[in-house]
Amino acid sequence: MSKWYNNIGPATLVAAAFIGPGTVTICSLAGATHGYTLLWALSLSIVATIVLQEMSARLGIVSQRGLGESIRAEISAPIAKGIAMILVLAAIIMGNAAYEAGNISGAVLGSSVFSNLDTSTAKKVITIFIGIIAFVFLWIGKYKWLEKLLIALVLTMSISFVIAAIMSKPDIVGIIKGAFIPSTPDQSLLTIIGLIGTTVVPYNLFLHASLVKEKWNSEQDLAAVRKDIYISIILGGLVSMAIIIVATNTQGKIENAVDMARGLESSLGSFAKYLVGIGLLAAGITSAITAPLAAAYAAKGIMGWKDNLTSPKFRAVWSFILILGIVFSLIGWKPVTIIKIAQVANGILLPVIACYLLWIVNRKGLMGKYVNSNLQNVLGVAIIAVTIILSAKSLWSVLG
Repeated sequence: MSKWYNNIGPATLVAAAFIGPGTVTICSLAGATHGYTLLWALSLSIVATIVLQEMSARLGIVSQRGLGESIRAEISAPIAKGIAMILVLAAIIMGNAAYEAGNISGAVLGSSVFSNLDTSTAKKVITIFIGIIAFVFLWIGKYKWLEKLLIALVLTMSISFVIAAIMSKPDIVGIIKGAFIPSTPDQSLLTIIGLIGTTVVPYNLFLHASLVKEKWNSEQDLAAVRKDIYISIILGGLVSMAIIIVATNTQGKIENAVDMARGLESSLGSFAKYLVGIGLLAAGITSAITAPLAAAYAAKGIMGWKDNLTSPKFRAVWSFILILGIVFSLIGWKPVTIIKIAQVANGILLPVIACYLLWIVNRKGLMGKYVNSNLQNVLGVAIIAVTIILSAKSLWSVLG
């Protein structure tokens, strides 16, 4: 058990990043509106996330550089390099600030399950308190501390949602059909886009390539890296599926995860409500920590800084993202507004970053014998094509 625990880490942080309040919310709405029929979108997302995160982690291990550093080093043309740097910095910072506001707001929603936050003052106090928690753990700057904290929170979140799903007495045959037989019910396209967009997250590609270097430093560790990816990403995907299952079997109208938690109370008792509340609170805190951390790693790499987790520049970036998230949350923006902003940032960034990643992991001079195989390239191109189509539709719907 100790050996297993020591060999998980970076990919668990990736799972912690993509299972945020946005994921909990979109999965809740998907289950409440379409039942099990959109589980296949999560199955597809899990495969896509594993493919892209494996490329990112392999890049980090083989080159001992993050994705941002690799983009900076491998693009030789000054204009192209400048465009890449501006695009990454702008999209990562704005996108992560929007996600961060949603993460903190989601954690506040989770805490409302345990106590009535009827006044705006109470919500603001909880918002600031959650921001302080994230700030303290990021300021400490100890990777192993962060890793252990986030692994514990992810396991807590996973156990909470999976137990709630089992308690809801799901239809096993319906789940299997929904997970493997694609269908697109009426008015489900935006929900499908949301399910994929909240799982295949662009800033995780920066985060993963940088974090694997904190734990492993040799190509001989690739087997352990891949095992970490498979276990953590599949676990994260199963958590997302569990949320859809819970929402499908919840009584009453659901507009967010808190409605789902309270709906469970009438049929399964207060224990089930608290399980969902704990899961949502854990999801918010984990993502509130990982989003600023990913932005700092992306900025560090693309700017060519040699600083570590406790350097002033690194701390300045994640502090800026965290403070923006707190401010946006305190302003009282509706979650839908925040999600739309995050969708725009994600829609612009994901296909571009995926293209950069695919190009870099095929650089023989950098990757040597660890360049992509033909199958990996086919899967990579297919994922990019799908993300471009979905991103275009997402941007069109949001801007429209």
